[in-house]
Order: sequence, then C-alpha cells, then structure tokens
Amino acid sequence: MTDEAVEHRRLVIAGSGIAGLTAAIYAARSNNDPLVLEGDEPGGQLTLTTDVANYPGFPDGVGGPELVQKMKDQATKFGAEIDHGIVADVRPTNDGPGEHAGPFEVEMKNGDLYTCDAFIAASGASARTLGVPGEGELMGYGVSTCATCDGAFFRGEDMLVVGGGDAAMEEATFLTKFADTVYIAHRRENFRAEDYWIDRVQEKVEEGDIEIMRNTELLEIHGSAADGVDHVVLAQNEAGYPKENLDDPDTETFEFDVGAVFLAIGHTPNTAYLEDTGVEMDEAGYIETRRGEGGGQTRTAVPGIFGAGDVVDHHYQQAVTAGGMGCKAAMDADEYLEGLPLESAASADATAADDD
Repeated sequence: MTDEAVEHRRLVIAGSGIAGLTAAIYAARSNNDPLVLEGDEPGGQLTLTTDVANYPGFPDGVGGPELVQKMKDQATKFGAEIDHGIVADVRPTNDGPGEHAGPFEVEMKNGDLYTCDAFIAASGASARTLGVPGEGELMGYGVSTCATCDGAFFRGEDMLVVGGGDAAMEEATFLTKFADTVYIAHRRENFRAEDYWIDRVQEKVEEGDIEIMRNTELLEIHGSAADGVDHVVLAQNEAGYPKENLDDPDTETFEFDVGAVFLAIGHTPNTAYLEDTGVEMDEAGYIETRRGEGGGQTRTAVPGIFGAGDVVDHHYQQAVTAGGMGCKAAMDADEYLEGLPLESAASADATAADDD
C-alpha cells in the first residue's frame, strides 16, 4: 500500500445524492467517521427537480436542492464530513483469500489519495440527455428525465416523451394519468421496447391517450423558467434519423406545442472507477449486489465494498428507494467494520491520531 495517502478513513462514501447522504447519516450515528465525496454531480439528480412532492414527510412538497441540503446538514450534525472531489479509481490492497479485501486506496481525479477500511459506492446514474438548445435551461422547468417524479405537475398539458425503449414506453403510459395527450417521438420506425410495453402503448393509442411520432427527433425546446415549456421544434423523415438528414428535402422541420418534455433515453451508471476492483457489474455497468433476504444485501463481490442507490437500481430510481438502500449499505458496512481484525482497527486509530 502506498505511503502517499493524505488520510485514512474508516468509511468512504462516493456520491452525495439521497443514497450517499442517507448512508452518511446512519454511518455517522454508528461512529464510523464517514467521508462523503460529492462527485461531479453534487447532490445527485434530485438537484434538477424543482419540486419533490412524493418524498415522505413533506405534504406540501420540497425543492430537490433544499431536501439535499437538509440531508447534508443532518449528516454533518452527526459527524460526517462532506468534501468536494471526484473518485477516479478504487484499489483493494489485500488480494489474498479471506473476508477482507481492504484497506482500499481511493484515488481522486485531482491526485489526492485516501485509504479506507470500507467503501460505499453511491455515485448514482446520470440520465442521458440530448444536448439540444433549451434543454439545459429548462431542465426542472418543464423538461424532465423522470415522469414519476414530475408528471403530476403538468396535469392537462400535452406532453412529449422522447425515446423508443422500455423506459420511454413505461413513462408514456404513466403520463397518460395526467396528460391531455402524450406524444412519443422516436427517431426510427421500430421501437426497441419489449412487446409487453409496445402492446400497452398501443392500447393507449387506441384509447386516444397516446400518439406516436415515428422517425421523428427533437431539435429544440422553447420556453422560460418562469412559464415552462411553450413549444418544441421537431424534425421528421420517413427514412428515420432525421437529424442526420436535415438537408434532405424529404425532412420536414416543424414547431409543435407541448407543455412538458420527458427524456427517456436511458441512464449511464457512474461506475467506471470500480472497473479494476473485482466488483461485478451487469452489461450496462450497474453494480451487482447480493440483495435477497437478511443482512448484507448491499454487499458486492468484493468484501468491504457496498453499493446503494441508482448505481445499483436501474428499475425504481426513486429518492425514497435510494434512501432505503443507503440505510442498508451503512448498516452492512457497519457490520463489516465490526468484524475487521483488531490490527486493522488499531492501524486506523493510529492514523487518525497522527492526523490530529
């Protein structure tokens, strides 16, 4: 193990969203001295949501940034430390057999290096966006990546869902509860979604709740933070992929009135820093944890590394489920730390004394 570590911590948590901050609260109350590294999206995706109406305990709703800040205050009150920084690499230092892979070296993008006895990956998954004009300015003001989070705010509006996979079909179906009409824009003729979801959408089409716009892509979003989305600009070409064929005379560009835009083109889990650890991940990069019943549900294939929140969960992706998993991860990490050999604990105590 390198001698250049700036600090040894009992527990390091990567990510400062709901999962990471919940883990920090529980870990701090268990005297595990957690260090939370915020990552490149401090506060997680919830900071893009202006009004969270489905988080328990807030009957009048709460702003996403406000909820995150309250959780930060709660975590630091109990003794957690929150610091800026992006994790670049995590390295187990014990390659031998046994129940302990740590201590772990945690290298930051700025070159700083920490060591820790246990590590919780709560770095989330970033929603994919299109980068079209107006998207960034109106994110949280009529543009959203989560229908379950924000659909109810646009009751009676026409809504546009962009995408052609399971997520797009599911979100479009969900939004029919609130929308006047839901429009699905997909850049190709055929959907990538499973037949189950295509059949569900077709039922809604027959009922007049959904209209499908095939071979159609979103070019621009217009509106303001004060008034929300006013209209969008779409491109359509029967051959598909109209953005690639804007100069084609068969490509039609037109304005289209909608009151909300939902991007459902997938998420990218933030797990690249775990690639060389031995942590198992699925094809999309989501962490595989033990799950199941009983304790240790958030354990990964590497003893001492735990996963929580959207970095694990590619289905529910809700604040409350992320918080629940963060709680589990902190409790699993505490059990793991309690079982460390005495010499590891003594080493950590000595390092902490040196830092003082």
